[in-house]
Amino acid sequence: MEKETKCIQAGYIPANGEPRMIPIIQSTTFKYDTSEDMGKLFDLEASGYFYTRLQNPTNDCVAAKICALEGGSAAMLTSSGQAASFFAVFNICGAGDHVIASSAIYGGTYNLFNVTMRRMGIDFTFVDPECSDDELNAAFKPNTKAVFGETIANPALTVLDIERFAEAAHSHGVPLIIDNTFATPVNCRPIEWGADIVTHSTTKYMDGHDASVGGCIVDSGKFDWFAHADKFPGLTTPDESYHGITYAEKFGLEGAYITKATAQLMRDLGAIQSPQNAFYVNLGLESLHVRMPRHCENALKVSEFLEAHEKIAWVNYPGLKGNRYYERAKKYMPDGTCGVVSFGVRGGRGAAEKFMSGLKVAMIATHVADAHTCVLHPASATHRQMNDEELMAAGVSPDLVRLSVGIENVNDIIADLKQALELV
Repeated sequence: MEKETKCIQAGYIPANGEPRMIPIIQSTTFKYDTSEDMGKLFDLEASGYFYTRLQNPTNDCVAAKICALEGGSAAMLTSSGQAASFFAVFNICGAGDHVIASSAIYGGTYNLFNVTMRRMGIDFTFVDPECSDDELNAAFKPNTKAVFGETIANPALTVLDIERFAEAAHSHGVPLIIDNTFATPVNCRPIEWGADIVTHSTTKYMDGHDASVGGCIVDSGKFDWFAHADKFPGLTTPDESYHGITYAEKFGLEGAYITKATAQLMRDLGAIQSPQNAFYVNLGLESLHVRMPRHCENALKVSEFLEAHEKIAWVNYPGLKGNRYYERAKKYMPDGTCGVVSFGVRGGRGAAEKFMSGLKVAMIATHVADAHTCVLHPASATHRQMNDEELMAAGVSPDLVRLSVGIENVNDIIADLKQALELV
């Protein structure tokens, strides 16, 4: 099936007389006839459901749809994009391990890695996504377990050279994890370019309507854990908490990573997405292939307007000709990038704040990537925990305004920007 059909059909095929829509299984618990039947589930000897903290049929249908869209082998939903980023890394890392991450990533993810996970004993090295091959390879250590980046960085809009980072990761025997939230699988499928694990904040374009918080992890099923068994003992040695099961042996390359994340991390940390939220995400997925082209079309027109405006100091949009990432974006995302535009207002932070306060169509909100046009000053909000040096490394200048262009009539969006700029 093509991606447009997968958005509608994948993940759930109703049988004769069954509901057309994925049912919301709003139940914490599942009944079995015998303790033996239940025991097989706890031993991972049978598939099924026994407690929604680990798995739920509604969630699994939606995860299967996202998995199909990304071209993966297995997937799981999480309670948020942050939980997806955490689980994706923590599933193969522990105290004493090391991870390489692009410095141009979402501020919340940077804080998760640089502060919270450091407290757990995991070390991180942040590299400039445009660093040389020598600099990238020099960042690897004997205890490096993964490389992490974003297809399109939030809000710097850096387009990662996925193939180059994948080659570096694989040459050192570790997987590449890519956050594909901004591009979505409609515009980019990182697994086709060498990524091993893909994460999403489903809260963004996948939901698309400010209705539900959630995340997703997709495994490509291609990384050979046994080829680097000494680096990944959690997958290649027996798990005594599950009667000595070795995940990579029992579930193969296609199922080991997600099974471990479900059986261990979701069991112990419980960051499950609610079935109700999963239902909303599925509604968003059904129109994702229609909405993304409109987001990209509107964003391009908005970026062209801003580029020509005398009160705008600079504009960053990967789909804009002349942008430093234009050619790379065409390679990885030939059908469009995303609906997010970054720019600076002449006059710095004060001018940016005055401009934002004058907007009427666009709303000031922490959110991004949904049907409604939203605007944010990251240095004062999502990235305010960073100092100036860290901000610049992440591609976030103090004057940067992040505009998430919605799917309203683009003429109304541009008219709103024009009248707000007149106030500056």
